[in-house]
Amino acid sequence: MNTVLVVDDDSEIRDVIHVYLRNEGYKVLEAEDGLKALDVLNVNSVQLIILDVMMPNLDGIKTCMKIRETWTTPIIMLSAKEEDIDKITGLSIGADDYVSKPFNSLELLARVKAQLRRQTYTTKESNDSAITIQELVIDKAKHFVSIRGKEVSLTPLEFSILELLASHSGQVFSADKIYETLWNEPSGYSDNTVMVHIRNLREKMEEHPRKPQYIKTVWGVGYKIDKYTI
Repeated sequence: MNTVLVVDDDSEIRDVIHVYLRNEGYKVLEAEDGLKALDVLNVNSVQLIILDVMMPNLDGIKTCMKIRETWTTPIIMLSAKEEDIDKITGLSIGADDYVSKPFNSLELLARVKAQLRRQTYTTKESNDSAITIQELVIDKAKHFVSIRGKEVSLTPLEFSILELLASHSGQVFSADKIYETLWNEPSGYSDNTVMVHIRNLREKMEEHPRKPQYIKTVWGVGYKIDKYTI
């Protein structure tokens, strides 16, 4: 049974999300702020986190950053703010997806299922082989990435995007195709989500992110990784 941690200072919102998740068979844990969420994570195995942005004591942005120091658990951010900059901020500091308030409970549930399904799919598809491209090594079984022998710490979603591109060397994937493949839902929800995750990957992997060695942009088309980089 998958366990979902719901973090929101509004008890009514927590209750609504709790009911929908419980009815789908998930175990649900709750926290009213970021500090309590960290306490819950320290003593429980959690497969997904739903995290509100605006909270007292430790807000969602700072909480997400603290979580990413230790855990790679997928995070769906919730926020009443609708501006693109707020969404990009959340994704840039480690969130995997973003839902604006007021949200449709069925849409949120679909996002939860997509994140958990993606993890299951990746686990089943992974095998003991590793992908090696120049100095980049992707160990699919261990979910381990290294460049020049140094480990690169990636979130599960970042790993999935990298694995998808590296497993199809030379093939160009549009942002919509990446979103549809890994989120398992229509690309209409994608906005700038994929672009932000690609930028995060480059910041972590590349010596010169603006002149990437591995994840190439094919302008007007999408992204690719060539087997032999130049």
